[in-house]
Amino acid sequence: MSDAVAAARARIDRALTALERKINDLKARPATARPIEDDDLFAIPSTTGSDPALRQRIAVLEAAGHDASDALAGAIDQLRDLIEVGAPEAPAGLADEEEDD
Repeated sequence: MSDAVAAARARIDRALTALERKINDLKARPATARPIEDDDLFAIPSTTGSDPALRQRIAVLEAAGHDASDALAGAIDQLRDLIEVGAPEAPAGLADEEEDD
């Protein structure tokens, strides 16, 4: 498990480094400069266009991201419903113990 975490952390670090480099490059450009092709910081790199396996992996990851987003939205709706209804009261035995504290 720790190997997978270390590998994920390394990938995130590399991605953040690349993102910071792109941001710094964009900030350093004068406003009057000609637009550059690679100014979309979150675009899929053009080098992946010819690799069908990589494009498939990206599609699977995007679908998983949408599924996770939908699941989180459902959980949020359930939490909102619980908050609106109010939390159930504690059982009588627990309420008595809390008063003693």
